Amino acid sequence: MKFHFQQALKALMLLAFSAMIASLHWTGELTKFINPKYESLSKTAAILFFVLFLVQLTRVISFSKSPHHCDHAGQACCSHHHHGYSWIAYLIIMTPILTGFFVPAKILDAAIADKKGGAFILTQQSQSSKIEDYLTSNETIDENIYDEHEADPRLLEEKQEMTKKQYERLKQQLSQKPILKMTDKDYTIYYEEINQNLVNYLGKKIQLKGFVLKEESFTEKQLVISRFLITHCVADASIVGFLTEFPEAPSLTEDTWIEVVGTISQTTYEGTSLPVIHIEDCVTIEQPESPYLYPINIRMSF
Repeated sequence: MKFHFQQALKALMLLAFSAMIASLHWTGELTKFINPKYESLSKTAAILFFVLFLVQLTRVISFSKSPHHCDHAGQACCSHHHHGYSWIAYLIIMTPILTGFFVPAKILDAAIADKKGGAFILTQQSQSSKIEDYLTSNETIDENIYDEHEADPRLLEEKQEMTKKQYERLKQQLSQKPILKMTDKDYTIYYEEINQNLVNYLGKKIQLKGFVLKEESFTEKQLVISRFLITHCVADASIVGFLTEFPEAPSLTEDTWIEVVGTISQTTYEGTSLPVIHIEDCVTIEQPESPYLYPINIRMSF
């Protein structure tokens, strides 16, 4: 009987990957890394890693009397000069496992928004918004900005989608609403529609929440109420949000989460015409448990 250390290490890494993904599901941290619609896929990956771990266990101990042993992965154990490269590979593989277990998930913030272009991205979005990039569900929720609400479980539904007919109907209804309440489910629909057809919403009341983002080029009364939109994972996160004007803006620091009510107007920034919200009511809130926005699929069927 012979114990094969490297085979045991491979088995341990497979088990660690499975445990790490399962842990992210158990703690609810997974949505800080990926779109919730991929939860089923990640669960499948965790199960697959565990199955591979069980298979790998059969290679840890061998009962062959042969003086030479070559593992089932086809690696020649006689090639000792390759062992240095093997350990480097193991260290590379272990890095995401160690960070997954011991490094807490960091929510994207104003510093990341600044690196991604910040307000410059908002000016580009106001010129050309794409439906495919900024869609989410169409249910509205009556709420008061001074109330506390638990996270809506429907935001974590595996399959978020609406028909093209529902999307068009919702857009038609927007301009008739006395106040646009931008919940996480309808935020990106409203956002795209306001940017594309601003003239239809001038003078309208709007209610939204997000974190404070500032630029050096802003006046002291200006800031952006920002959100991160995640299509697949945090690597593709993009900034959405509205420029606002508010007398108390100097007292608000970056990354502070606020919920506001204001009136939609129009301004020019860096030579680009874009919406601006004149804030009338503002409260500081805690960062939501699910701070990101996620797009929704549009079915072409009617």
